[in-house]
Amino acid sequence: MAIILSIETSSSVCSAAIHKNGKLLQVKELHIPQSAASQLVIQIDEIFNITGISKNDIDAVCVSGGPGSYTGIRIGVATAKGLCYGWDVPLITIDSLVILAAAVNEKITTELLCPMIDARRMEVYCSLLDQSLNITEDTQAKIIDESSFGNILSNKTISFFGDGAAKCKTVITHSNAVFLDNIFLSAANMGKISYDKFLNKQFEDLTLFEPNYLKEFVAKTKLK
Repeated sequence: MAIILSIETSSSVCSAAIHKNGKLLQVKELHIPQSAASQLVIQIDEIFNITGISKNDIDAVCVSGGPGSYTGIRIGVATAKGLCYGWDVPLITIDSLVILAAAVNEKITTELLCPMIDARRMEVYCSLLDQSLNITEDTQAKIIDESSFGNILSNKTISFFGDGAAKCKTVITHSNAVFLDNIFLSAANMGKISYDKFLNKQFEDLTLFEPNYLKEFVAKTKLK
């Protein structure tokens, strides 16, 4: 048996969940950008109160390892590491795009899945996976234009989804392209993957693990 706390903060949705043997017990989601710093720990406490589970029951902590929001990922990973140190439990990480794909893989009929996280302008973080969530094209930061995925779409159907997909809908117009609405990142969808990793002891080194930011952080400058 494994009770795992999951944390997902790589997008505008801040969420935390508890799974038991891969099955969701409770999730808290907050659809407010940049809320992780002030709300993540509160969400975790609320989940413990609702389920009656305590920190002593937790067997591992799982966190999204990027890509996505630089600040959100940093907060999520730092929180997860701190809890693992304090509770003396292992750390599990999942690629943010795989978490996004896990939300839809049982609902689609296309041959490939393309989760997309908005990276501003016409750039997205994306990857390609099959229906078993095996990665067929590695995670990358990709600038989208009319030719994007054209060579693959000529032979296979692809479902595009996530907060980066909406802006691509008018650009990627191939008949084999399917766009799914209202699919977002959530800790609720981390259960099965984190449980499989737990059983296989696929744990991260708490000292050495670094998230996959894909791009360096660029601070915004205020207009005078």
